Amino acid sequence: MRNYTKHYINGEWVESTGSETMDVINPATEEVTGRISAGTKEDLNKAVQAAREAFPSFSSTSVAYRVELLENIAKEYEKRKDDLIEVMTEELGSPVALTENVHYNMGLQHFKQAAQQLRDFEFTEQRGDTLIQKLPVGVAGLITPWNFPTNQTSTKLASAFAAGSTVVLKPAELTPYAAVLLAEIFEEAGVPKGVFNLINGTGETIGNSISSHPDIDFVSFTGSGGVGQKITENAAKDIKKVSLELGGKSPLVILDDADVKKAAKTAVANVVMNTGQVCTAATRTLVPKSMHDDFIEAVKEVLPQFPVGDPYGEGNFMGPLVAQKQWDRVQSYIEKGIEEGATLVTGGQGKPDGLEAGYYVKLTVFTNVTNDMVIAQDEIFGPVMSVITYDDIDEAIDIANDTVYGLAGYVVGEDKDALRKVATSIRAGQITVNDGDTDFSAPFGGFKQSGNGREWGDYGIDEYLEPRAIMGLPV
Repeated sequence: MRNYTKHYINGEWVESTGSETMDVINPATEEVTGRISAGTKEDLNKAVQAAREAFPSFSSTSVAYRVELLENIAKEYEKRKDDLIEVMTEELGSPVALTENVHYNMGLQHFKQAAQQLRDFEFTEQRGDTLIQKLPVGVAGLITPWNFPTNQTSTKLASAFAAGSTVVLKPAELTPYAAVLLAEIFEEAGVPKGVFNLINGTGETIGNSISSHPDIDFVSFTGSGGVGQKITENAAKDIKKVSLELGGKSPLVILDDADVKKAAKTAVANVVMNTGQVCTAATRTLVPKSMHDDFIEAVKEVLPQFPVGDPYGEGNFMGPLVAQKQWDRVQSYIEKGIEEGATLVTGGQGKPDGLEAGYYVKLTVFTNVTNDMVIAQDEIFGPVMSVITYDDIDEAIDIANDTVYGLAGYVVGEDKDALRKVATSIRAGQITVNDGDTDFSAPFGGFKQSGNGREWGDYGIDEYLEPRAIMGLPV
């Protein structure tokens, strides 16, 4: 049993002012693996005060100092590789290989990328008689999701440290262990007292308090649209700066000259990665009508390459969903798809054979889906694919953009002109063409109801800065 009932405030592990705790469940076994504190507003106030007191000193540190700090964090992060993989596999149910190659690695890359970007980052600019400065925003409140315990957390923290801002972090209560390890990593790396503070607890108590706290200058949130709206409302009371990375219903447009088997593998991989618990998941697969039947057969052929099972089982690609509530949500959407008249190709309701313990689901593929169906419009956050057909590229673009979301998009095909037309026409913040490599220096964030603001690289650092213009200052 892991007993993480203390908060990290001003460089020390301290007891909560309250006595309530919350159980952390292993989603693969449904067993309790540990406890965390249900933090209080008083706990948060102490953390904010520590961050506020540390800000003047940390915000005035040199770029060279912060580059070295980020590099030290990356080194200490690498030393804790096995521990990070262990806790994320346990708390999220992510298969070990995926935990290492995606969760662990993405967290590491954000610290390395921030250090690299910071070396050449321009904090001042002289425009004639005007001096433009980019200044640390102040105390940042970070509220992070459960589906990527290090990726989303590390990109926010790396950017804040690079900018010279101090932080208070509230990780998701479903997956809190990785954040505790990050606190230990920062301590070993020499992060000054008060620069990083960790408060565990519920969104209702700690999340709401962060977004409405008068001494927090900026809130960065990743999560659902409903919570993002509440955070915005809270922050508006004192005109607090907010950055939101919310949901998605991303299209994957398969062009008529694509290799159908490769396209099928790409489509399935994008739906099942992290058991579909990905805000950028390509859950709407747009296929030319003439290719539909071949594509469905190709999907059936590649399914065995993505087995579901024990996260520690060799070769398993999908683990369980994170919690009972999430399992129930996905089941309800599968039922809705059947009710709406979509054709079930594979999967469906219930658990896979032989996996009665744990929140496991079946990879589910629907075809004969129209874009006005609930399963084509709502973010399901599970391994459920909706196959939608189109007649020509213009119709594909219209369908791709017919959503309230705009986080990501995908295009698969051969013709360069067609690839460019579709990729540049999708109204979303990040587009991937033919399984293009991830670029950690590129901006990440969404259009429309997928949020505002950007993370990753220099765009992420900018979020934690405020520009100031000084006019007429003698040079």
